[in-house]
Amino acid sequence: MRLDKLLANMAVGSRKEVKQLLKAKKVTLNNHVVKDGSIKVNPDIDNIHVDGEPVIYQEFIYLMLHKPPGVVSATVDAKDKTVIDLLSEQERHFQPFPVGRLDKDTEGLLLITNDGDLGHHLTSPNKNIPKMYRAKVKGDLPRDVIQQFADGVTLEDGYFTKPAKLEILSVDEESGISEVQIEITEGKFHQIKRMFEAVQGKVIYLKRHRMGELTLDDQLARGAYRPLTEEEVAYCYSLKK
Repeated sequence: MRLDKLLANMAVGSRKEVKQLLKAKKVTLNNHVVKDGSIKVNPDIDNIHVDGEPVIYQEFIYLMLHKPPGVVSATVDAKDKTVIDLLSEQERHFQPFPVGRLDKDTEGLLLITNDGDLGHHLTSPNKNIPKMYRAKVKGDLPRDVIQQFADGVTLEDGYFTKPAKLEILSVDEESGISEVQIEITEGKFHQIKRMFEAVQGKVIYLKRHRMGELTLDDQLARGAYRPLTEEEVAYCYSLKK
């Protein structure tokens, strides 16, 4: 690709700023000063430096975010802060997007990337990627609720869900709040909340801990993120097969 395009893509500066850097002899290509931004370069082979600092070309970014409550899973929103607003300017330069969505009041694991092809595969309903959540549910759940979820439940609009794995972790008889773990393989709108509503329960807290074999890094505070490891990226790509 063109040298000036590569530098702009890597957030070295705007096209105008890159042009000024070239003119000021701040850019070297394979240890030679270059002033012509139209020179074609191979990011996998050529060594590029700006002000002595190496520029490592990166086409895609893959991030694990601990989405906090109150933030929407979108790239832009007229009213609310989005998950993209939580990223640094450097990451936002790549024009990333959330892979799938978590409800505004739900927290937990959310992947963010600019790899559209991978994002499509990870959100495809045909993949049946299991997603594990922990929730607090208020209400007197039926004795056979685990079996009901295993069989699939009918939502208020008539949709019959795929089987889900439900585990009751604890029950506070006084408050009527149950702590549960639930694993689903689909992602209908407000699905977990609607599933519990179908059995007379109300979800008052929801957090996604796992997606396939990717587990939320317990070192990530709410709103924090980190790049996926090479092993995690490789796992995501394995799901495309």
